[in-house]
Amino acid sequence: MLFQDTRDYQILFLSLFLVLGIGTRDWTLHPEFIGVTIATCLSTQWIFLAINKWREALQEKSGRVGEAALWAGSPTCGDCRTVPWERSGERVCGGEGESIKNISCVCLYPRPRVLIVPQSSFRSPLITSLGLSLLLRADHWTTMALAAVVAIASKFVFKISDKHFFNPANFGIISALVITSDAWVSPGQWGEEWWYGLLFAGTGGMILKRIGRWDTTVAFLGAYAGLEAIRNLWLGWTWDVYWHRLMSGSLLLFALFMVTDPRSIPNSRIGRVIWAVAIATLTFILRNYFFLSTAVFWALFVLAPFTILLDIVWQAPRFGWEGGDGGGVGEVGTSRGAEGQRRTTSY
Repeated sequence: MLFQDTRDYQILFLSLFLVLGIGTRDWTLHPEFIGVTIATCLSTQWIFLAINKWREALQEKSGRVGEAALWAGSPTCGDCRTVPWERSGERVCGGEGESIKNISCVCLYPRPRVLIVPQSSFRSPLITSLGLSLLLRADHWTTMALAAVVAIASKFVFKISDKHFFNPANFGIISALVITSDAWVSPGQWGEEWWYGLLFAGTGGMILKRIGRWDTTVAFLGAYAGLEAIRNLWLGWTWDVYWHRLMSGSLLLFALFMVTDPRSIPNSRIGRVIWAVAIATLTFILRNYFFLSTAVFWALFVLAPFTILLDIVWQAPRFGWEGGDGGGVGEVGTSRGAEGQRRTTSY
């Protein structure tokens, strides 16, 4: 049902930000680029899910081929004509023409079935596509399509123990910046008007309350604000300069909606705090000493693999959306958010 999953709120808020940005900030966005990004993310998710299901079917089938061969010549299933009968775990080998009643058939070679993907599997790629549309700019639609493909693919390729460690949207942004020549990010696209920050904080706070990841945002913003304050005092600048560097809509969006992605960040609270502080520190260095306007995205990209190490050192239940996110199969644990809601961790 709509809005029972926290991701429904994320989709609503990100869509609102996209409309708001186009309407009030005069973004030069092409509607067709947004459509291409959304369609590519959703279709790429479906393709990888289909590949996973196909591989699982092959593995299951190959594990039963040898067993089926042992029962060649036994009564077969009327549906597939290749499967021995089974009753209470015991094989029954009847002669030709023998009548076998009340015996169930286990089909080792089922007929092909249409892949049915749960609706919940498309929430995450839709969020990724909206994030790309909000943050990434390009001159050609092919660049947006490329970013969308590699963003979704990163969830299925770069993972350990069924957990992906790259934020999909961030991975797509960095890939587009590196591979293509017509992609860019505009960190100052939201300006510095206070009501944008209030809107982002209110909507982001609602999401973080439901998923229980306030610690990551607080650690990131606190560490970054502290480092900027020290630098400001060291250089003898006025506090107007300090607030100018902090009151950025893009920085708040990053802190509230990207660096807090519960599926790719460390599982334990201490791990998340250490990781967020490390990202804030690297962002500060890249922005002030290497003059990278996209410092936050590069910092997250570089430090993303360290989530695996932090999960090993500080073990904790893995977060999972109710109903799963379609990235794979298998229940691997549970996690509780700020409201104590039990979440099944299916990837």
